[in-house]
Amino acid sequence: MTDVKDGEAREALDEENGAVDSFDEELAEAVEESEQAEHSADELNALLEAARQKADEHYEKLMRAHAEIENLKRRHAQEIEKAHKFALERFVNELLGVRDSLELGHAAAMNEDANIERLREGTELTLKMLADVMTKFGVEQVDPIDQPFDPEYHQAMATVPREDVPPNTVVDVIQKGYVLNGRLVRPALVAVSQAAS
Repeated sequence: MTDVKDGEAREALDEENGAVDSFDEELAEAVEESEQAEHSADELNALLEAARQKADEHYEKLMRAHAEIENLKRRHAQEIEKAHKFALERFVNELLGVRDSLELGHAAAMNEDANIERLREGTELTLKMLADVMTKFGVEQVDPIDQPFDPEYHQAMATVPREDVPPNTVVDVIQKGYVLNGRLVRPALVAVSQAAS
């Protein structure tokens, strides 16, 4: 009976040793997994920190670019404002000579002994100066005498029965029109021929 008990005890001891060995293996695996998890957590933390640094760099670049764009917008708005404000400066400088000439002519005309012939010459020179300034800045006259009526550039004020010209021909210009760089500023006011009845 002792042998049976010893055999049972050995079996129980072997089972216990097997359970301990199995527990030791499981414990070793758990320790290894824990170390791997710690290692993975360290790697993840390092990757996360690197990603944060990159995000901070990109955010800083974005903010600098945004500030630069705002500065460009502000400078552009100031330049546009100056362009609007001083766009006519060259034109005005050229017109000052015309005004000076007109004032001199007016002062000369006020004299009791004014020479009409010289006043006419001065007026013609002043008109030529004005025409030169206007041409220099792209302003052209619309003077359509003896041309076909064009409603884009002419405004008919009257019709005149005429046999010597074709119908719808401009026979008189009441007021000249003007274009600025090809764009109509003011239509010419005209009288247009019509067929005599």
